[in-house]
Amino acid sequence: MPSASASPVRIKFWGTRGSIAVPGDATLRYGGNTTCVTVRANDEIIVLDAGSGIRPLGIDLEKEFGTQPIKLSLLVTHAHWDHIQGLPFFKPAYDSKNEISIFGFDETGATFRQILAEPMKSPFFPIAMRELSGKIAIKKLNEMRFSLGTVQVCAAFVNHPGGCAGYRLNTSAGSVAFLPDHEPYEFFLHSPRANNMSPEQAKKTAANDRAGLVQFLHGSDILILDAQYTDEEYEKYIGWGHGSVSSAVSLALDAEVHRLVLFHHDPNHDDQMVDKMVKEARLQVTKSGRSLEIEAAREGAEILVESKVLA
Repeated sequence: MPSASASPVRIKFWGTRGSIAVPGDATLRYGGNTTCVTVRANDEIIVLDAGSGIRPLGIDLEKEFGTQPIKLSLLVTHAHWDHIQGLPFFKPAYDSKNEISIFGFDETGATFRQILAEPMKSPFFPIAMRELSGKIAIKKLNEMRFSLGTVQVCAAFVNHPGGCAGYRLNTSAGSVAFLPDHEPYEFFLHSPRANNMSPEQAKKTAANDRAGLVQFLHGSDILILDAQYTDEEYEKYIGWGHGSVSSAVSLALDAEVHRLVLFHHDPNHDDQMVDKMVKEARLQVTKSGRSLEIEAAREGAEILVESKVLA
């Protein structure tokens, strides 16, 4: 249980967009950079994904630490371009005094080390991963539970083409779950994996997978979750690996999380569309008669998870 003296967890959004960065007047409030979030808890700096948002994070960290060394952990959910494209532009990786541990799972056809090194090979980039001056440790994950200092990390594979991990960070002040790319398990019924199953088996597998995810997320203080599409759009993009507003709210309600943050905004959605999606999500909660705080992730915004005071 969290202690009364635990420091608050600080979550900051550096990139909230999915697929491709879309800076401009239409995305000023919710942001145009791709996926990157920091969680600062229990004296640890934990970075979630390395989309284009990791570039401004690096600049900010260098200002904050000055001549002092930076030590952080980067958890990568998967290797799709919008989740790793900012790493070559992360300034702390070029300074020999800094220590950066990068964690992730192997994916189809490649090891985690190969995945990170490939985009920085010639002719795609002039500096290879091995040439970075910082102390870079690339660590393949083999376990679904591990620790970063005193932060307990749990991982779960979610429904996304090519594979994707979701992470739950359990800290002394509360828990933060991060599932930036996830499609509702109902889609499993139409997936190639279900082709060799009877309809009954496929339905049972999908139900079991969803139940497992609900258990994984249950009671999270903060859930940062893929809600890329409106419900109408989702009908056109079944199988693309992303969720809709109503599916995100449904999952959060079933998992009894305290606060849902809609994430991985579609590059075609301007600020007004994201506003509309938040409104629809809150209306769904109201109709359910249950309690759930909802907001959309905004680039540059911070969330504090305060420690629970014990009686």
